[in-house]
Amino acid sequence: MARSKEPRRVATLASLAAELNVSRTTVSNAYNRPDQLSPEMRERVLHAARARGYPGPDPVARSLRTRRAGAVGLVLTEALSYSFSDPAAVRFLTGLAEECESAGRGLLLIPAGPAATPEDAAAVVQQAGVDAFVVYSVSDDDPHLTAVRERHLPTVVCDQPRDAADTSLVGIDDRTAMRELADQVFARGHRRIVVLCMRLRRDRHDGVVDADRLSSITFHVQRERIAGVRDAAVAAGVSAEFTIVERFENTRPAGRAAAAEALAAVPDATAVICTSDVLALGALDHCAAGSISVPDELSVTGFDGVDDAERAGLTTVRQPVVEKGRLVGEIVLGVSHSGVDRTEHLPTTLVPGRTLGPPRRSS
Repeated sequence: MARSKEPRRVATLASLAAELNVSRTTVSNAYNRPDQLSPEMRERVLHAARARGYPGPDPVARSLRTRRAGAVGLVLTEALSYSFSDPAAVRFLTGLAEECESAGRGLLLIPAGPAATPEDAAAVVQQAGVDAFVVYSVSDDDPHLTAVRERHLPTVVCDQPRDAADTSLVGIDDRTAMRELADQVFARGHRRIVVLCMRLRRDRHDGVVDADRLSSITFHVQRERIAGVRDAAVAAGVSAEFTIVERFENTRPAGRAAAAEALAAVPDATAVICTSDVLALGALDHCAAGSISVPDELSVTGFDGVDDAERAGLTTVRQPVVEKGRLVGEIVLGVSHSGVDRTEHLPTTLVPGRTLGPPRRSS
């Protein structure tokens, strides 16, 4: 017999209930509240559903009915592909994902590219089907944060901005941590330093930072880490007017190029202080390519404590990034959201490495 070319009609919740002579609630409970049915009844419903291609209750309809999406929205400061290449971001995501998994919640990634307009930001945030937001390391003036506030959902900011109203915050004391590291650099006798930093504002700039740009930084973390170096310089009786080279992208090639530019501008520099390990690893790449001995001829330090930095023996500051992600998740997924904002600063650790030594001797 020839098979009919008419496509088989997929069952719906209503048609399945009618066929089994049970209520729609019974079919729904087989998926959502199995404890309400006997094992035999639940298996009978699921068997019939499989046979007729019924996929289960519509999750969109369920979320509209319960007014819960079952997911947390993570607003990232970069495009997704770029964020997954940043080791600190990946470790933070690991900690947050662990908490979401434990709570049976999904995690929706929302890229917040620095070039987004307020209209673009509002659209992507308003369309996100989530119950809460985590905002990961955005600038003071990022329009995504404004759009998040307008949703009036529980929100936790990680790292920055620090003056976000009506939100909880998890971060570290960037200024003090960098001050402790820079103290070590000056204690070794370094007086001619250069600083390589990550993006200072949302607009793109790759090069030496002038006074105007330095006075209008909108990324709190970079502002505080640079301030920490200045605090250490003042305490050591060293000029706090040092050359700073900025890179829009936090990548090893960017760090390598920034180191070349900084050392061309200050050829007698004896130490390179970097505001991230990734930039510092790029600076080490530049030294290796130019046969510059580290630390005999040039000292290099980083910040973050990523795995590659440890393998390279980089002198750096380790921050508990995975734990930071877990704590953010714990706060945003709290069983009873009290409405009281929390501010948590996690401890950092100074990590002595092989890349910091005394300055080279003058011949």
